[in-house]
Amino acid sequence: GLGGKGGPYRLDAGHSVHQISDAEKAAVPEEVKRAAREMGQKAFKERLREIEMSEFDAILYQKMLAKVQRQVQTLRVMLETLESKSSERQWIRHQTSGDLDDRKLIEGLTGEKAIFKRRGERAPELGAEKLYPKHVRLLVDVSASMYRFNEHDGRLDRSLEAVLMVMEAFDKHQKTFRLDIYGHSGDEIEIPFVSSSRPLTNNKERLDTLKKMAAHTQFSAAGDHTVEATRLAINEASKGVSDENFVIVVSDANFSRYWISPKDFAVLMTSNPNVNVFAIFIGSLGNQAKKLKEALPAGRAFVCLDNKDLPQIIQQILTSTLL
Repeated sequence: GLGGKGGPYRLDAGHSVHQISDAEKAAVPEEVKRAAREMGQKAFKERLREIEMSEFDAILYQKMLAKVQRQVQTLRVMLETLESKSSERQWIRHQTSGDLDDRKLIEGLTGEKAIFKRRGERAPELGAEKLYPKHVRLLVDVSASMYRFNEHDGRLDRSLEAVLMVMEAFDKHQKTFRLDIYGHSGDEIEIPFVSSSRPLTNNKERLDTLKKMAAHTQFSAAGDHTVEATRLAINEASKGVSDENFVIVVSDANFSRYWISPKDFAVLMTSNPNVNVFAIFIGSLGNQAKKLKEALPAGRAFVCLDNKDLPQIIQQILTSTLL
């Protein structure tokens, strides 16, 4: 943290990362921890005020978007394909305008008006099951380790870029996909960033979301709520009326640091048959992510250390129930 052991928050100045032991952390007096937390919360609130006052939002956003523009386009094409499959356009006959229907030439000669056909989405048949949007709940790790080890493997940069891809690609697809984005940190289990009930409408809102996520990683206290946040996300995702429910956990693979059992997390991932839970690990110390993926249910966990792989991963996730 800033100022050494027990500091209020993190500040990346390009120096090497040194992680203290649990014993050293436990030895920090409670009054120091309390003061550090208060300083961190004050700095966090000041940072949020700065976000609202930024003068260079448009330029900054375009620079960030340029890095992932190709992946965004790939994701958009994939979503449009899924959208068209869920609502295939067909020839609708008996129309009074459109293309002449060869099957109704005789009726045309007798004065019939409805002899045309046109492409459109056919209305559901009487009694047919109503189609609802797919619900995607993205759960993003904004804990201290994301900031602390960003210099090591770029995990925070990669996480923010991944969220940017999803926000951009899912825009304009609200009828087919309901997108919620939540975070969790050492301080909080559920941090709302994007709500499907109030979709983001412009680049400024999307950029502010990314800045707030980054601010949480810098100013939150050390700790981890991955398990609790995932359990809550599963419960919340199962409440709404949706065609399908997906919870996608985007995290580093720092489970062992907080004594999170891969076996227990695997059980949690498959605990609700109405919610499809997946994990994407975007950071790893050594082979942490690889080993964790191998310990989780097959096809439910992915390692993404390069964001060019993310569109394919999300495609696998959203089409997994079609296989």
